[in-house]
Amino acid sequence: MLDVFVDADACPVKQEVFRVAKRYGLKVILVSNSWMRIPASSWLELVVVDKGPDVADDWIVERAGKDDIVISGDIPLASRCLKKGAAVIGNTGRPFTENNIGDVLSLRNLLTDLREQGMITGGPKPFAKKDRSRFLQALDETIVKIRIRNGIR
Repeated sequence: MLDVFVDADACPVKQEVFRVAKRYGLKVILVSNSWMRIPASSWLELVVVDKGPDVADDWIVERAGKDDIVISGDIPLASRCLKKGAAVIGNTGRPFTENNIGDVLSLRNLLTDLREQGMITGGPKPFAKKDRSRFLQALDETIVKIRIRNGIR
């Protein structure tokens, strides 16, 4: 029950995930297209998948389910994981939910179209200290909700 899957290639909050997961005794699975150094621990696992579009995403979607948490800034991946019953938190601490994922996907698609047309040239705001704090709070709240729902205090 309750594994944490991390879309690890560009994740800026891996250390925060490690700290919170250790406190709750959770398993963390980092999924990446390349090897990366992680602390040696029985509750941490690095899965290196083949390079290619959506290979890491597909691996996560196949394994994540109800009462799991997925950490990713990838909105299409978030949508797919929500359909499997997983909780999904963006890297900046924004929870993706069934109630907001449609709007988030629509906005993402609109911004992609505007970038392709040259109407906007920038990307997302740089990751900030307040994003890290918001992420920690969202992860902790999500774990507590899942544990309460499953009768674990």
